[in-house]
Order: sequence, then C-alpha cells, then structure tokens
Amino acid sequence: MQFVPPRLLRNAHLQSVLPSLKWRRFMLSRRAQPMLAASREYILDCGDGVRLMGLHSAHAVASDALPRAMVLLMHGWEGSADSLYVLSLASFLYDQGYDVFRLNFRDHGQTHHLNRDIFHSCRIAEVVGAVRAVQDKFSPSSLSLAGFSLGGNFALRIAARAPQAGIRLHRAIGICPVLSPRRTLDALQAGWFVYEKYFVYKWKNSLRLKQKHFPEHFDFREILRLDNLHDMTDVLVREHSEYPDLATYLDGYAIVGDVLSDLTVESHIVLAADDPIIPARDAVELAKSPNLRVDIMPHGGHCGFFDNFARESWADRMIARILRGQQ
Repeated sequence: MQFVPPRLLRNAHLQSVLPSLKWRRFMLSRRAQPMLAASREYILDCGDGVRLMGLHSAHAVASDALPRAMVLLMHGWEGSADSLYVLSLASFLYDQGYDVFRLNFRDHGQTHHLNRDIFHSCRIAEVVGAVRAVQDKFSPSSLSLAGFSLGGNFALRIAARAPQAGIRLHRAIGICPVLSPRRTLDALQAGWFVYEKYFVYKWKNSLRLKQKHFPEHFDFREILRLDNLHDMTDVLVREHSEYPDLATYLDGYAIVGDVLSDLTVESHIVLAADDPIIPARDAVELAKSPNLRVDIMPHGGHCGFFDNFARESWADRMIARILRGQQ
C-alpha cells in the first residue's frame, strides 16, 4: 500500500506541519466524538511508584461478550494523548471496532504532577509497566501498540521486551520512529529552524510546569537560558539523569544496531524518505529480523502521510491494514 499524495501535498515540510495545525481540531473533534464520548481516564500503577495517565475508549458490549481487540497509542515527544494525530488514529480505529487506549508519557498531557522525577526518553521500564497494567486491567482479546516518532520508538522497544515482561503483544507499529537519536538531534539542528524552535518552545513550557509543581526539587534556570536542543539536552542529562554524558544517553534509546534483533512480536516500521527529522537512511542499521518489516515511502514528511483535509490520514489507514494482517 503506497502513499501517493496529491501533487500539491508532496512537500515534506507541508506534510510535517499540516496534520498538526490547530484548525484541524474542529473537524477532527466532530469525527472523533464517539471515541471521545467513550473515553475514561485511568491512572496506571507502572511499578516503582511511577504513575502514568491514559484514556480508555471501549465499545459497549454485552456482559457475556468476549473482550475486544485493543490498540494502545503512543504520542511523540512533547505531544500528548490529545495530539491531533493521536486523536485521528484513535477515532479511526474505534470506528473500525477496536477499543483504544491513549497513553500519556511522564510529564506529557498535563501530568507533570504525577511523578517527581523528570521525563527522559530512556525511561522505558515505566512505559513497559504501563502496557502491562493496561493488559492486566482490561484483558483485551489482543493488544497491539502503535506510536508516532518517539512513541514509535517506545512501541518497538516494548515489543523487544514484551515476552520477558509478561506482555502478550499482537503487533507493534512505529510511524517515523526515532531510529538513531544522535542523528535525529543532528537533523533538527541542521534542518529548517522551525522544527527546533518548536520543540525548544514546547520543552521550555513543560520544564516551567514541572518546576511549578516541584519548586523544591527543580531549578531549570540554566536550561531555560539556552536556545537549542543539543545544549538543553546536555544539561538535562548531566543534572537530571543517571547518564554520564549526552552520547551515552542518546545511545540509550536508539533502536538501530542489535536492539531489535530478537523480536518475537510482529513489528512494522513506516518511514518517509523525505522526513526532515528522522533520516530514513538510518534504516539500514536496523537489525535484520523475520518479525520486523520496514517500509519507506517516497513522501510523507515527519509523521505526516496527509492526503486529505476531512478524513483520516493514510497512516491511519495503513495502521488499520497492518492490524488486520492485510499489508
């Protein structure tokens, strides 16, 4: 299933920006109304005292009916369970008959108060714990993961850990997942300045909110004076993580190399050759596994795959096909 957008929508930056513009929220909220009306908030015990929040949308079924298949969705960095691309996919899958769970990572989606320590991308254990908690609480007939960007990276790392964690995953799907964090950081610094400025703005707002909730524990004045992701992340790693330096931290959540070599869960990665943030060429460094399929589309930008203004995205339809085993 190839992504062939209209000619006017083939620009990589247009693909990357259009799906997240605020004007889409009105149309999307109408389409997503059944899924949103069914949403219930849950605080998950993820182990070691960590709590993460998510939203569960279940179909009403008779008490003696079998559990439904569920898809757990993961947003990108500085996104949330209410990001437009998450809502679009959740709505589409819900309409297809799936129950959906939209997870917020630590310090995302107004959850900064739930845990004292700050979010970083190597906190994989707590997200594994969240997925296990969802499985244990709702006992779906099957459980799959789908994530965008950093969320796709988390989904694939969880798939690699699922058997040892007692998680019975059906499939895992990453749309434009972070492959090599080092090269993603390089791409953000070398590329169109709008992307880095956007993430700096969002991250600073998040840090201010975290400091507001835990003023006795955090003083982010040094980070907030900086204006680029490299230096901000370097300070975060040195002052607020267990990692000795930036390089070690970035390698800690890479999925290139042998990280996915022992996958036993059917896993899929969908990339765009023109992605301005995730270099698709890094896919050659992914481990070869019979349980991993990688598709690279000529167009799509970063988590775009946008081919219309009123309906779900091509990525939404692609994920549904993968879940049905139709790819």
